Amino acid sequence: MWRGRQCSASSSRPMAIRVFRSLVSSRPNSFDLNLLRHFSAKARGPKVKSQIQYPLDFPQNPPQRNLTSVSNLLKRYGFPLSELHDFLAKNRSLLNSDPSKIEKSLKILFSLGRSQEFLTSVIGSCPRVLEYEFMKKWETGVSGIEGIKLSSLAIKNVLEVCLKFELQPNDVSACLKCLLASKLSDSTVVKVIEQFPTVVVTSPDRIERKIEFLMTGLGIANTELSHILGSYPGVLAFGVDNRLKHLLNEFSSLGFSLDIVRREVLRDPQILGLEVGELSHCLNVLRSLKCRASIKDEIFQDGAFRAGYQAKLRVDCLHKHGLIRRDAYRVLWKEPRIVLYDIEEIERKIQFLVQTMKFDVESLVDVPEYLGVNFEKQIVPRFQVIEYLKSKGGLGDEVGLKALIRPSRLKFYNLYVKPYPECESIYGKVAGDVRDKRGHPTGLWKVFRPPQHQPSNEDVMNIKSFMDSLSFKKDDSVDPPKVHT
Repeated sequence: MWRGRQCSASSSRPMAIRVFRSLVSSRPNSFDLNLLRHFSAKARGPKVKSQIQYPLDFPQNPPQRNLTSVSNLLKRYGFPLSELHDFLAKNRSLLNSDPSKIEKSLKILFSLGRSQEFLTSVIGSCPRVLEYEFMKKWETGVSGIEGIKLSSLAIKNVLEVCLKFELQPNDVSACLKCLLASKLSDSTVVKVIEQFPTVVVTSPDRIERKIEFLMTGLGIANTELSHILGSYPGVLAFGVDNRLKHLLNEFSSLGFSLDIVRREVLRDPQILGLEVGELSHCLNVLRSLKCRASIKDEIFQDGAFRAGYQAKLRVDCLHKHGLIRRDAYRVLWKEPRIVLYDIEEIERKIQFLVQTMKFDVESLVDVPEYLGVNFEKQIVPRFQVIEYLKSKGGLGDEVGLKALIRPSRLKFYNLYVKPYPECESIYGKVAGDVRDKRGHPTGLWKVFRPPQHQPSNEDVMNIKSFMDSLSFKKDDSVDPPKVHT
């Protein structure tokens, strides 16, 4: 049976081919391609999806023509020519857009910012603002806040956040009205939008609850509230129940009264950005320091709260420059003098260590004394001496950070400066102080000289009588002259 089916299938193919040839030979001019597709489909079987050809839909305006139109349009609105080529190369989708709609979007943007700088800044950072479907919603501006003059940066931030989270102008209007209802000044509202634009994503109810907690929980007045939100608007990102209440409970458990917390928050509102448990850990590290009592007293001279917060800022500085927090706390414990230095001074030392001295920031874990010595008097002169000797081939071994920082002034002078007289000018005043140091400083004896006593008349009479008594005793002690007979 199988052989019969095979023969019938093979015999049907030549028969179909003969019929096709007869049709072509009899009607050559009226040959239909659909007939060819019909026979080929039966002969070859069904096509797979990848073999199906779809008609091409060419746009009415080719991309090359849109390229010229869009580039001329951006040039007309002041987009920098030096950045135009890269901008269009990164945003090829603009070439498929209608130039007339792009021009409408540019007009709306210009009406919001009123400057070419604002226009180019927004387009460069967020090209999606050229979508007319989005920008036509902002054609009438934000209703209800006509009294506030938002800065270009605030408008730019709002547009970017609205594009990211698909917000409407009404959402922005509700947020700004809530901030104004809290009796915040217009300048404070603008600062909040500039520094923390995602506040427009927060619902008005949550914003009101956070502001109410700051006023009732910390006892903040309206004028002080404007200062706090203007300095640190990020506090509006924290929840009340899961963050702020736990933070105040921690301050209370550490023994700080509400007045102390309020005073420190007004001094630096970023205290409200502390993680729960962070201040406790910093205070434990400071209280376990093994250093001179004078250094420890100077660290705690403004109170334990401020000392712990200053230590936290130094740990954040070290972490920002590449140290993990565990190593940053270790450096703080080994070298507590960094709490007494300004953060700008610490950053300058780290930049000099990494960029000029070519050491890794991890070397601070082994040599934390680097952050505790004077930058101008010790770090820079010693590094210059070592670099000079290295350029002259005067060093046999490599001088590491430990050998550069840990020796005393006298030891460093005897090792690297005294054998090379030309290094004394490089080492400067520090080298001269080390070489000429002898005993007490010059002129110290004047401090210990007793003050002069002005004699009175009575003292003069007493001295005269005393001297007369001495002369009388001297006369009595002399033998009388001998009389010669």
